[in-house]
Amino acid sequence: MSKVVSAAKITAVGIAVPDRILTNKDMETMVDTTDHWIRTRTGIVQRHMVKPGECNSDLASRAARQVLQARGLDPLDIQMIIVATVTPDMFFPPTACIVQEKIGAKNAWGFDLSGACSGFLYALSVGAQFVSNGTCRKVLVIGSDVMSSIIDFHDRATCVLFGDAAGAVLLEPAEEGEKGIMDMILRSDGAGGKYLYMPGGGSMNPPSHETVDKKMHYVHQDGKTVFKFAVKGMADVSQEILARNGVDIKDLKLFVPHQANKRIIDACAEKLGVDQSVVLCNIERYANTTAATIPIGLYEAHQDKRIQKGDLIVLASFGAGFTWGSILLRWEMN
Repeated sequence: MSKVVSAAKITAVGIAVPDRILTNKDMETMVDTTDHWIRTRTGIVQRHMVKPGECNSDLASRAARQVLQARGLDPLDIQMIIVATVTPDMFFPPTACIVQEKIGAKNAWGFDLSGACSGFLYALSVGAQFVSNGTCRKVLVIGSDVMSSIIDFHDRATCVLFGDAAGAVLLEPAEEGEKGIMDMILRSDGAGGKYLYMPGGGSMNPPSHETVDKKMHYVHQDGKTVFKFAVKGMADVSQEILARNGVDIKDLKLFVPHQANKRIIDACAEKLGVDQSVVLCNIERYANTTAATIPIGLYEAHQDKRIQKGDLIVLASFGAGFTWGSILLRWEMN
């Protein structure tokens, strides 16, 4: 029997944000920076951080449970779990397997996907394929990162940029007349790897006293280079996906870019030619939560009724790798 090919659609959204808040004023007591500098350079006012003992799978599981509750599902209904992250609980087992056990999704299989800040879009595109080809009918896609675990809080260039959080969506087959996820364009360029990376901990530089002393287990970034490539990458790929689907920018209800820096978001929107009223920006409250930024944006837009069933949405991201991409979808949730 041949499988029925159908588009995948998002049917539920959930998030998990740690209770602990670290404001810019708090950062002033930790590193040589100021609230004014952080606000004007990044647009960030505060970020959320996990408490001691709280890990990635805790956040991912909370977001997943919220999705299940919103959709009224039993965990046993879930067939697949994809966790996009660069801060897994550990190298192995996959955080997806830990989440599976924590939420009781015994019928699901899963894996982690490492796409940095583009991880959620990468994972969403993969999950959509399993739904559209009929292999799975209910797929959990989770973007979850505990960036505070790999940040040097003595490095003022990076420590102010990141926060911890998780966001999750449920993918299911679209019904007749629905479009759901319409198109996706995903890119990578390994030549950009040297501008945003964490050198220690892998097989190239296994953990040792030397790697710890050299602070190789923290994020290293060339901010100016990343900024330039991020603006061009997200804008270009978003223009391309709109053009090849015959969508006029004026028909776009919401543009959800990765939340890395307010200046990147503004420059990308200007280059894309989209009105600021259509751009989702919540970086001031969460900072850069890596794989969680886009699902958090979708959750808030849905909660605030900023998007309605039938609205056209473009998601765009850019991250280490370099990785970047865009997804065009029609919102099919009421």
